[in-house]
Amino acid sequence: MLDRLRNWRRRRALRTHAIPAPRWQRLCASVPLLHAFEPVEQHRLHELASIFLFEKTFHGVRGAVVTDQQRELIAGFAAVPILGLDSDWYGGFVEVIVYPAEFRSRHEVADEAGVVHVMDKVLSGESWQQGPVILSLADVEDSLELDGYNVVLHELAHKIDMRNGDANGMPPLHHDLDPAAWTRAFRTAFDTLRAELDAGREPLVDPYAAEGPDEFFAVFTEAFFECPREVRDEYPEVYAQLRAFYRQDPALRSRLYP
Repeated sequence: MLDRLRNWRRRRALRTHAIPAPRWQRLCASVPLLHAFEPVEQHRLHELASIFLFEKTFHGVRGAVVTDQQRELIAGFAAVPILGLDSDWYGGFVEVIVYPAEFRSRHEVADEAGVVHVMDKVLSGESWQQGPVILSLADVEDSLELDGYNVVLHELAHKIDMRNGDANGMPPLHHDLDPAAWTRAFRTAFDTLRAELDAGREPLVDPYAAEGPDEFFAVFTEAFFECPREVRDEYPEVYAQLRAFYRQDPALRSRLYP
């Protein structure tokens, strides 16, 4: 019953609240990642982005004023990972908080011994379990190049990862994916990345991926969509797992590699 009601609301939203087609077409023409998709895929992204805007609320803080164009850019990026999935993967949160630039985040975390540690970091984005997605508007606008950095893809990857609990680098896998194969591919690649960094070599992806399995999954999600052939060539097993999970094969997009 709830699924039927949710689907009815989404169909209604597409009739009454869809991003105006001329604005969506301009967005796809001006944003390289969105332009990389074929027209039929852009149509589906348009639907998913419109549903995202309908179901999520945006709040600017610290003086940030989020324009319609910026909201639509964030929603367009958010639609990319779920093109082969559906909007239900973004259930569990309704709020997108937008800072004008990087922001300071302070958390208290208890370790296994019960000792409380204060974590104080300057961040470009953050995702809370059963809470909002938080983005730096400056970093959203720095995510326009196909360079493997996209703060929206990164934070939404964390939300996907959290669908079965805390972010740990293994989202809820489809029935045809083998958890052991996933773990083996990601653990081997994680160890390879750490070895590269220890040897002083420049890795393909943001070194932040070495912070842990959760960040590794989020960083590789960014790279998977933005520079997929490079990921496929250097980390073929990780690419194969992400291709099967996201049900997309971005390395084959001719518009991405003209």
